[in-house]
Order: sequence, then C-alpha cells, then structure tokens
Amino acid sequence: MGLIKVIIPAYNEAASIALVVGAIPDFVDEIIVVDNNSTDGTGKTAALAGATVVEEPISGYGNACLRGLVFLAMQDEKPEIVIFIDGDYSDYAEDMSSIVRPILEDNIDFVVGARVPELREKNAMTPQQLWGNKLATFLMRIIYGSKFTDLGPFRAIKYDKLLALQMSDTTYGWTVEMQLKALKKNLSYMEVPVRYRNRIGFSKISGTLKGAVLAGIKIIGWIFKYSVQKNG
Repeated sequence: MGLIKVIIPAYNEAASIALVVGAIPDFVDEIIVVDNNSTDGTGKTAALAGATVVEEPISGYGNACLRGLVFLAMQDEKPEIVIFIDGDYSDYAEDMSSIVRPILEDNIDFVVGARVPELREKNAMTPQQLWGNKLATFLMRIIYGSKFTDLGPFRAIKYDKLLALQMSDTTYGWTVEMQLKALKKNLSYMEVPVRYRNRIGFSKISGTLKGAVLAGIKIIGWIFKYSVQKNG
C-alpha cells in the first residue's frame, strides 16, 4: 500500500483540532493541518497533537485545501491516496477505513462520505445545509446523471486523479468542484455512509445567513458553469 495522507483545512478550530488529529487511524502516514489564518492558536494546538502544520494566510476553504496540495507537491515521495476531513470534529475520523477501502480493494478513484440521516445526530446539519445539498445533488443528477447524494467534505481520492482535476476553487465551492470534475473526467466514484455529529464551535459557512447564501451561490454557479461547458 502506498502512502496515505490527510489534509485538514482549519480556521479557528483550536477547541476541536486535537480531537480530530487524535482520532485519525494509524494507517495514515501524515496528517497535514492547513492553518487558514487562525487567531486562536489552531496551528500550535495541531502541532502539539502530532500534525504537520502548514500556514495559508489567505482566507478561504479552497485556499486552504490548495495550499495542502502545494505542500504535497513539494515532497519527494508522493501519496497514493489523499483524504480530506474538516477540523471541527463533526466527522468521525475513525470511519476513515470505510472511506479508503473502496480505493484499496476495488480500485475506485474517488469516495465521498455521505452524511445519511440514520447516522447523523439531530441538528448536526442546518436546514440550509440540508436544502442546499438536496438542490445541488438533484441538479447534478438531472444534468449529469450523477449518483451523488451529498457534498460532504469527508472524502478520499487517488492522488494522481486529484491532480488531473486541476482544482481551482478558493472558497465555498471546493467540494462540488471536485465532484463535478470527477464526473467530467469519468472517474469511478461511490459514496460510503458515514456518521456525523454536531460540530464543536460555530460554523463559518452554514452558521450565518451570509455564509449560507454565498456558499449556495458558489455551488449552484459551479453546477451551471459545467452545464454550459457540457452543452456548449
């Protein structure tokens, strides 16, 4: 088995980041926390927990993920699989084996952890998150024939396939961009049901009306951008 590395974008997650790092299984070779201009000591806390900490001063979820990819590109030995998980302790890092198993055993290119209702704590996803997921995945289904049911951030992908996607979104559209480009590139993909709990702290995106609206605009924008390219 080749190297498996985890990228955790993190902005002001000092209360949760050590719990996330500590829950990641031993088969992971390196945990990379990208400190996205935090002001609460997230980076220091992550380092003390055993993570490699990379700084990304320009705010934006996608910026943090892209900085993690730059860090990987600078390393001599490249990973076989890259896993993304948030730093707020909402995902169960212990479920990581379920996320990577289809890649290792069935040669699937890309796996998304689906936050299914039966494994989700009450109120773990806000009404705007639920509505946005439902709309986005519905549009992806009717426009692209997609089988995705969730835009969950907990996901694993072969490193070479990830590079081929040429990811670019710097803010809220990172997850849907990856899924749309995976469809466009005809990557093999699947969803795996994962547990999901109430996050520690306050959501910077879904926790505010402004954040939810901006995220929704960005996600729908990506979907229709690819629709135009597909039909153009």
